[in-house]
Amino acid sequence: MAAGDVPPIVLVHGTRFSAGQWSRQLAQLQDDFRVAAVDLPGHGARSTEPWSLSAATDVIASAVDSLGQGPALVVGHSLGGYASLEFARRRPELLRGLVLAGASASTRGPWTAPYRWVMRLVPSVPAHRLTRWNDALLRRLYPPEVVEATIRSGYAFHTLPAAWGEVLGRFDADSMRHVAAPVLILNGEKDTVFRSDETAFANAHPRARIELIPRARHLANFDDPEGFTDAVRRFALQLSAHQN
Repeated sequence: MAAGDVPPIVLVHGTRFSAGQWSRQLAQLQDDFRVAAVDLPGHGARSTEPWSLSAATDVIASAVDSLGQGPALVVGHSLGGYASLEFARRRPELLRGLVLAGASASTRGPWTAPYRWVMRLVPSVPAHRLTRWNDALLRRLYPPEVVEATIRSGYAFHTLPAAWGEVLGRFDADSMRHVAAPVLILNGEKDTVFRSDETAFANAHPRARIELIPRARHLANFDDPEGFTDAVRRFALQLSAHQN
């Protein structure tokens, strides 16, 4: 497959994680695509940088530029999905396609109250305790080859209040109207919370479709790495075919 025939791919992680979340996708895509995974501000290698959606869009834009080959397919999970929606609004010329994974729920309205409570609670729990809980949870649910890169990269609990504080109250299906590129809404079948508005999100965009990863939950790329990667790969090839 010629590199010039397919779009580059930028992977954007979810809440508290980092580029390590995408270790399996990077390994599975790198032979056929120019692909990069970013650390958002306040996460991973950028842990000391202050969070903002504006800074997040700059990070994604820099990754697109670093890959070359023009606009990219951006894959955003959860927090990274909402950051990617903001990127699509601010930098449409750099976007060839968008995958929203676990990010097709409105962040407005009363259902966000539990998330605001967690946002306030997290700073009161010692980071080492949160780390221990997260490590144990990931190791119980997933094989080492799926989660060890995430565990090694650590967690950005200190950034969670600022990140959620900016995202909550900001996004809903109407946000899709600012996306010029085709969209794949890619959700875990059992992710009932973050796919709750997927139909409204899809209906708000003329070139959006929904695909579900069977039996997967919110971390669909952990639950079924091969199935998730295959969906991204097929969408990227569709973008290439439509352009040609």
